Amino acid sequence: MTDSPRRAAVNDAVVVWSVPADEVAARLATSPLVIIMHGYGSHENDLISLAPLLPEGTIAASLRAPLLAPHPVVNGFAWFTIGQPGNPRISALDDAAASVLEWLDRIEALHGTPPSIATLGFSQGGAMAIHLLRTAPERFAAAVNLSGFVVSGQAHGDRTMAETRPPVFWGRDVADPIITDAAIARTEEWLPSHSTLTANLYPGIQHGVSQQEISDASEFLGAAFAGAASSPAV
Repeated sequence: MTDSPRRAAVNDAVVVWSVPADEVAARLATSPLVIIMHGYGSHENDLISLAPLLPEGTIAASLRAPLLAPHPVVNGFAWFTIGQPGNPRISALDDAAASVLEWLDRIEALHGTPPSIATLGFSQGGAMAIHLLRTAPERFAAAVNLSGFVVSGQAHGDRTMAETRPPVFWGRDVADPIITDAAIARTEEWLPSHSTLTANLYPGIQHGVSQQEISDASEFLGAAFAGAASSPAV
């Protein structure tokens, strides 16, 4: 009998926090947490610069994806293999989401559960932000998808999302040269029936992020955290 392959894990040692390490425990007890996930071929230091632009009082953790991106990418990482562009295997995202949730379990075991948690990602990380919500909708107050997409297939929490319609922000440029038309069409069809969707277009950003988009996403997260705080405990 052989052991099944071990899932690649999120590396706790390289997580970049928006506050000093010795403040994490105290801050997480009272501050909403935003989990930041970078795009394909990037790393944990890429998007942490967005943290000061997030709602006041939040704490952000920028994760490194668990897979090493293949050549010709140098020192870059991936959440899942690309496969068919815009249509990766859902099982690959299931594995990546499980790795993030295992990291979150470890954080909560050490420091307790934050009052609210949201996901925020760009490109592959945007797909991950949505997929984490699809995997464990009860754990997240909202998701921010920047130039990402929804993958094909069924996830554990899809029915719950269709019933509860959690807040989702989707920002993109119609001229994005990376995300396929099929992936955009799939996302346009799926998100309105499974979320309370805020969908904004940002002409000129191509496959990127703008100051206005982050300002809008921050406003969205502030409202989502406020809504989660005012909702009665289930």
